[in-house]
Amino acid sequence: MVSVHLYSTGPQCGACQRTRQILDRASIGYVETNLRDHPDALAYVDLGYTEAPVVIVDGDPQNHWSGFRPDLIRNLAHHAATASAPADPATTVSLGRN
Repeated sequence: MVSVHLYSTGPQCGACQRTRQILDRASIGYVETNLRDHPDALAYVDLGYTEAPVVIVDGDPQNHWSGFRPDLIRNLAHHAATASAPADPATTVSLGRN
């Protein structure tokens, strides 16, 4: 399961709104923190970005982006779907003796 944390600048942020909409449509759960309400979180996400939202996946400091990125959300949704999908028996290779 994928863990997503969305750091926004509040309801007036258009890119934040669109990011929430696409995450919701893709059925990707997320936790949201408003950076204006939590200045300590702002220090945490100081990754050199100059725009909101900042999205961090799986708490991984190497897996993040800022701004409205529907392409990355689609990739994330695809990854989450394939990671949770059961293996297709037609493509499963048996390494045991027959």
